[in-house]
Amino acid sequence: MNAEERRALREREQWRQLRLKREAEDALRQSGLQLEAERRAIYERRYLEERRRVEQSLSRELREKRQRELAPVVERLKSEFSQPQSSASPATKPSASSSPAK
Repeated sequence: MNAEERRALREREQWRQLRLKREAEDALRQSGLQLEAERRAIYERRYLEERRRVEQSLSRELREKRQRELAPVVERLKSEFSQPQSSASPATKPSASSSPAK
């Protein structure tokens, strides 16, 4: 990775950290809590930990859903492409979804 790529990566990470800090501050403000500096820092740290846990869970769920929904697609394509090609193969036929709506 060259110096420019490292700098860009560092800037993106700084921007991400700033965005997360702002979101933690917004969550604290929305909660209505008035905390001293030490407890505020603990709140922000816990918010970020819980957020990370939620994001990991959502990512895992999305990955699993994608796999479930792609399995039938792969099977359909396998079936479609395992058949000998004819002069009017499905790839050359216009699909119903690409035809103009009336």
